[in-house]
Amino acid sequence: MEKIKFAVVGLGHRGRHMARLAAEAFGCTEFIAACDIDPLLWSETQWLQDKPLKEIFPGVKFYTDYSEMLENHELDLVLVETGADVHADFCIMSLNKNINVFSDIPSVANLDEAKRLWTAEQNSKAKLMTGANPNEWGFVNTLVDLYKKGLLGEPYYMEAEYIHATRLPADSNPLIVHSPWRKTLPPIRYCTHSLGPLLRIMKEVLRYAICVGTGMHIDPESGKDDMQAALFQTASGVTIRLLRNGRCRAFFGHHSYRVFGTKGYFERIDSRGKTPDVVRFRSDEFYGADALTELPVGMMPNEYADNPKAAGHGGADYALFDHLFAAMLRGDQEFPISLRDGLCMTLPGIYAAKSAQLGGQKLTIHYPWEPEFVSDISMIDP
Repeated sequence: MEKIKFAVVGLGHRGRHMARLAAEAFGCTEFIAACDIDPLLWSETQWLQDKPLKEIFPGVKFYTDYSEMLENHELDLVLVETGADVHADFCIMSLNKNINVFSDIPSVANLDEAKRLWTAEQNSKAKLMTGANPNEWGFVNTLVDLYKKGLLGEPYYMEAEYIHATRLPADSNPLIVHSPWRKTLPPIRYCTHSLGPLLRIMKEVLRYAICVGTGMHIDPESGKDDMQAALFQTASGVTIRLLRNGRCRAFFGHHSYRVFGTKGYFERIDSRGKTPDVVRFRSDEFYGADALTELPVGMMPNEYADNPKAAGHGGADYALFDHLFAAMLRGDQEFPISLRDGLCMTLPGIYAAKSAQLGGQKLTIHYPWEPEFVSDISMIDP
């Protein structure tokens, strides 16, 4: 193909950003159509936006009906940037028409969606790319490189924290006003930013989940735990501790990771701008690294450091599109971060949320490609 003809569904803050990045930073794309149930998101200036999308892209056709948009255009790709709780059905409709999908994370909201989405891709000529931008961060690539070089050995225990400060009342916090799912989604369900990078250096899927919550102290009317802490484990015993918040009074620890390996240790401590973020490692296999060594690496992937177009989450959004568009132009049969990858980083959070509901009961995680998965749907789904 000469041009990748794409459309976007979901014009909240994330959808507007991603549509503009795909259209303006890449010469290989053609922005064809956009869809949202709220026409004002297309015709009026919104939060952190310089002018209406209608003025920026006058040649793009706008729709409020997603089915109509898919019927009226020959598309190569749809960007699914709807709320985090309603991705799957839009992806399924696109795949059923053999249109490739770039889907934001989490991939699904429940196990039934996971089964239907997996089946839809298996039966489609098109493929899904999981938009997991943390997987593209520079320090995550460093972690993977150290692992592949044998400097960390095999991970046996890891930790991750995603502390997203939301102290303002929900009705005045722009992040929640423009992303209302943040108010109701159980914290541990938004686990993909934390699990995705760690799964890149793991040979097994996560098989068990235990989770507990703190109760509601900051916003008693929210109906969800302020914070949730989970333990995930593989069949061989590799363990991950994950802390996620819904509401809290902290502005630190946004994205932090620790990896304990059989031959070394890696950490990325996020100070949320108060002091410089720190990436350090030590290794039994590397001369001079027997003590913690600080590494000069941040969020920006090294290959895009001098690219002024590399924007979005430290350049990771640009990297996602760069890798996806290159794969599409080559005609690759598999996209860089597959649907399987997305489900492996999404489903543990759904099982963990159920564990918290059950008072911390240990649950066994299954996936749509496993026969045991079907019997889990009625037990785990709300």
